[in-house]
Amino acid sequence: MRLENKVALISGGARGMGEVEAKLFAKEGAKVIIGDMLEDKGRKVEAQINEAGGECVFVVLDVSDEDAWQRAVNEAVSRFGKLDILVNNAGIYRAHIVEETTAAEWDQVMNINAKGVFLGTKAAIPEMRKAGGGSIVNISSISGMAGQSYVSAVYNASKGAVRIFTKSTAIQYATEGIRANSIHPGPIDTPMTAFRKDDPAAIAESVARVPIGRTGQPEDVAYGVLYLASDESSFVTGSELVIDGGFLAQ
Repeated sequence: MRLENKVALISGGARGMGEVEAKLFAKEGAKVIIGDMLEDKGRKVEAQINEAGGECVFVVLDVSDEDAWQRAVNEAVSRFGKLDILVNNAGIYRAHIVEETTAAEWDQVMNINAKGVFLGTKAAIPEMRKAGGGSIVNISSISGMAGQSYVSAVYNASKGAVRIFTKSTAIQYATEGIRANSIHPGPIDTPMTAFRKDDPAAIAESVARVPIGRTGQPEDVAYGVLYLASDESSFVTGSELVIDGGFLAQ
């Protein structure tokens, strides 16, 4: 198993990509802590993983709250003795143009998408140091690499912040065996993008931009996260893994 004897903390693990990542990690031998604000859904995922023979603990986690992050990390160490992997997966999406974006909306998106990654990383590093190293995987987006007319500027900005923050983290902690990499998904079929399902034209437009010709699935991203979390990527840090069906190659 690719994550045997590893302990992983995944934010936004109650649904979507985070849920799939958590189940895949458990299948590959990791002990998993999932953090989310969606307690009912999170408890369900926790039960499903444990019933399937894995080891999973759910914690309520507001990623914009520094104390909540510390509690989540403490729970991981208390339950499983250490922390090897952090997946900063939690995020929200907005689609307003600059003039329609309020200051409150800007702060909300940045607090969750960017500040949340910073706080999670800050909380995890001391325990990874104690464990002799670790892997941090930050979920950014193709929106963190290219501007898009149909995506809000604040979403682009938040994901761009994740991209460069990851590189800074990688450089600062490489000598301690702590790696940090970012993943940049393209259009993925998740609850966060479910609003598109009521608009066939929007779906068709989105798929038309992808050379492979389909929307990505959470599993497409989860296997990339698995690689970066595992020791197979021990010489990979500060890198960007684009999983977008060829979108950015155009």
